[in-house]
Amino acid sequence: MRRSRIIGTGSYLPSRSVSNDEVGRAVGLDADAVFRRTGIRTRRWAADAEASSDLAAHAARAACAAAGLPPDQLDAIIVSSTSPDMAFPSTGCHLQRALGVRGIPAFDISASCSGFLYALSMADAFIRGGQFQRCLVLAAEIKSRTLDPSDEATAVVFGDGAGAAIMVPDERADGRHGLLGLRLFADGSRRGLIGIDAGGSRRPATVQTVRERAHALRMHGGPLFRVAVRRLAGAVLETLKEFGVTVDEVSAAVFHQANQRIMDAVVERVGLPPDRLYSVIERFGNTSSASLPIALDHAVREGRIREHDLVLLGTFGGGLTWASGLMRW
Repeated sequence: MRRSRIIGTGSYLPSRSVSNDEVGRAVGLDADAVFRRTGIRTRRWAADAEASSDLAAHAARAACAAAGLPPDQLDAIIVSSTSPDMAFPSTGCHLQRALGVRGIPAFDISASCSGFLYALSMADAFIRGGQFQRCLVLAAEIKSRTLDPSDEATAVVFGDGAGAAIMVPDERADGRHGLLGLRLFADGSRRGLIGIDAGGSRRPATVQTVRERAHALRMHGGPLFRVAVRRLAGAVLETLKEFGVTVDEVSAAVFHQANQRIMDAVVERVGLPPDRLYSVIERFGNTSSASLPIALDHAVREGRIREHDLVLLGTFGGGLTWASGLMRW
């Protein structure tokens, strides 16, 4: 069975840069304290007039340009977002309109910070099955709109942005390139570790929920840190074992940019040389499901990922969800 591969990546970060001084002031942390806890120095926040689909359109055009594929030649659009433009229509349909494309399927998935790899897995299945040939896989997030500035656990962590990839069948004769495999996981029993309590059918928006700030993102950082390291490291090790790959063979690792301390802990537990980890969290913060494709795009454009490189992927997020993957670039 044929594999799929990425032929172009793109990303977009809003122009407004937000410093640790600005976000730390409300929670009583100085800039250095924020950096020590998170590995973040700045993050980008969207302008008032920007929605997630606006960020997505910029990233999508960049990915299409890198792939040499005009948007009107796409067969499908899959968008990951936990901060959609609205409840419905989907952000995927808003993006489709912005790109001037009609007729092809466009839809959203919601798997929190693991959403990009969940979406990538769907595109891979479409391509392997022969249903579609050219898929735009994208994650777009505006997390700044759901932050409580007085909440130390979240206010200093999250940023906004979008990342994209174009997936097509791998037509190369050697059969050794492309996406080797993706493995997806979830554990709904730990759903309370991170999420937004109000605004859905279980607890609709009311004056009271607004007063209680129940529409803000909440996170239990300590327990989430421990389970994230354990689950992600375990998934990565299982993936390497499944495909008969040693850590020394991995050219680059791109993980969800949640917290530098989490990424470092996973690298240590897996035994991966630290210089193989690619990170942009210092500049852009945690952009939820957009963080992995943003980092992937920057790694490719900076020459940190080259043809034939073996690339390790890993994410985790609310749900809880997590995923790991391996691809030969």
